[in-house]
Amino acid sequence: MIHIAIDGPAGSGKSTVAKILSRKLNISYIDTGAMYRAVTLKLKDFDPKDFNRILSETSIDFIGQDIFLDGKNVSSEIRSEEISRLTSDFSKIDFIREKLVDLQRKIAEKKSCVMEGRDITTVVLPHAKYKFFLSAAPEVRAKRRYDQLLEKNMLADYNKILEDLKKRDENDMNRKNSPLKVGDDVTFIDSSDLNGEETADLIISKIGEGHV
Repeated sequence: MIHIAIDGPAGSGKSTVAKILSRKLNISYIDTGAMYRAVTLKLKDFDPKDFNRILSETSIDFIGQDIFLDGKNVSSEIRSEEISRLTSDFSKIDFIREKLVDLQRKIAEKKSCVMEGRDITTVVLPHAKYKFFLSAAPEVRAKRRYDQLLEKNMLADYNKILEDLKKRDENDMNRKNSPLKVGDDVTFIDSSDLNGEETADLIISKIGEGHV
């Protein structure tokens, strides 16, 4: 089996690149960020004291590249700006991370996959042979998110997106549990001047050349 682990901040192109790698290498794509977004969508309107019980009764599954929450396709719903803002806070909750990390590891045990998120190379799949950290300038990442929302005919404010993205970076890098960081044995890639196809091809070339 082959496991490719990819970490990086919001808007770095992780999802796009992982999908392309999945297609080119014919392996499964696991969007862990979507899993945290789905949990956020489920829990955001409930009292925190009920989170543990509700989460124990929640199912998350992937069919193709779509994510299903309790049997409902929520692939579009979890991409709203509200969910983007809230997900970082929910992901700090220990029992949420523990449940999803366990699920992610179990998925990887069963099949070859490319898995992306914020703690895949350091926590979820630290022993994966191929590990990458993607990043790009904040302004580039905010513009990518802005364009994505416009393509989906969703309201978007570039300055607000940039502000939220910087706050999320700060939260993700400084959280106590599984902070976003570049591991010592991880290959760093700046995708500021690369599109998804170019970044995926660069990763494939590094795998083929044995640079990781």
